[in-house]
Amino acid sequence: MKIVMLGAPGAGKGTQAAMICEKYDIPHISTGDIFRSNIKNGTELGKKAKEYMDQGKLVPDELTIQLLLDRVAKDDCKNGYVLDGFPRTIPQAQVLTEALAKTGEKVDFAINVDVPDENIVHRMSGRRSCPKCGASYHTTYIPPKREGICDVCGAELIQRDDDKPETVKNRLSVYHEQTQPLIDYYEKAGVLKTVDGTKDKDEVFGDIVAILG
Repeated sequence: MKIVMLGAPGAGKGTQAAMICEKYDIPHISTGDIFRSNIKNGTELGKKAKEYMDQGKLVPDELTIQLLLDRVAKDDCKNGYVLDGFPRTIPQAQVLTEALAKTGEKVDFAINVDVPDENIVHRMSGRRSCPKCGASYHTTYIPPKREGICDVCGAELIQRDDDKPETVKNRLSVYHEQTQPLIDYYEKAGVLKTVDGTKDKDEVFGDIVAILG
């Protein structure tokens, strides 16, 4: 069972990916983790990736695919895996499709966790965190007992830059431009399944399990 997770930043696809992996006992593969482990282990591919990352550049698709294929060839992936954060663009999806086809494999499900932009802006811009002890809050869903003050250590809560509404809106526009076309790509391939990400996370997970069977 090879699964690709799709959804805007803040849609909750990472949470769902982790729950899928736990239930079906398959690995959760994110390109960020692959980069970090290859760099840490000093592999040839890791050294190449590090050169790009050190210059603040995106790792090219060819190299990312090489790292990914190297990862999914490991024993723990023989029953399947969940890809999170990859592919992000149509060229990446095409290269992945071609690479899998060489071994007679394919993506079985592309699960799109669908959440309207305004919900995501509300979800992310309401996040607050404690710079001292790391506790997390949300102005609507998990408010602190005293506004702006951490329940645990009493420090003043902060809003991270990438949770500010204008930043979230920018990230969403990049997502719609680059990643939204993947939804059409996987729909044409007949493997796209969309779930309503505005529901409670356990309900969303129930819908995903019903799809995966």
